[in-house]
Amino acid sequence: MMPDLGKYAVDVLIAYAFGGALLAGIVAISLWQARRARQTLEEAEKE
Repeated sequence: MMPDLGKYAVDVLIAYAFGGALLAGIVAISLWQARRARQTLEEAEKE
């Protein structure tokens, strides 16, 4: 259920979408870096 935002509805929804996209990007980058670090450590342990 969405509250009535009046004339600011578009601005608020754009802000929510932008914030969600930023959050998703940060999570994706963190997961990518963790995977890369894990691979580097596994390669170092093999030596």
